[in-house]
Amino acid sequence: MSVQLNTSRRWNQLTTADRIAAVFDRCFAAPDCFNTRLCGGAAEPFYRPAGAGCSYHRIEFTRDYPASARHEAAHWCVAGARRRQLPDYGYWYQPDGRSGEQQALFEQVEVKPQALEWIFARACGAGFRASADNLASGLGPSRSFRQAIWHQVQSYCRQGVNGRAEQFAYALARAFHRPDPLQGGQYRLTELL
Repeated sequence: MSVQLNTSRRWNQLTTADRIAAVFDRCFAAPDCFNTRLCGGAAEPFYRPAGAGCSYHRIEFTRDYPASARHEAAHWCVAGARRRQLPDYGYWYQPDGRSGEQQALFEQVEVKPQALEWIFARACGAGFRASADNLASGLGPSRSFRQAIWHQVQSYCRQGVNGRAEQFAYALARAFHRPDPLQGGQYRLTELL
């Protein structure tokens, strides 16, 4: 009984971001599994495949931000096996200050990760905000982008998500004592608008 109490006390003392990382690591850190860890404290998010002195893959999220942890985990869940061998999954990234055209391209590739991020947020009992990640230009997430995220969440709930995303979503829901995060009725478009 005291071991369970001490484990529970330690869990409750962790930050939310640390709790998310701990759940991720329990699911995917084993070398015979995906050998991947979710690590906070980074100035900027980045994915580092194993190598160059590190024996495991690292998903680095910004500081101790829970939303960054969920978002970067979502990118990993979307990335296929080939992309998971490339630094930052081989994605291009145009920094803050993108033009309207560049922003539209950014939003197109962010729909699936942000839809998964919303599912992971729901699994943690947290809120979700669509992110345009373009503060300097003053462009927030477009209405069509927010609608596309909601439609993608509904599609994921109806048709399912890949095995990694499903495993992580349900592990988060268990750890945070939340209901099934893959029930489409929980997600309202009005939450994003």
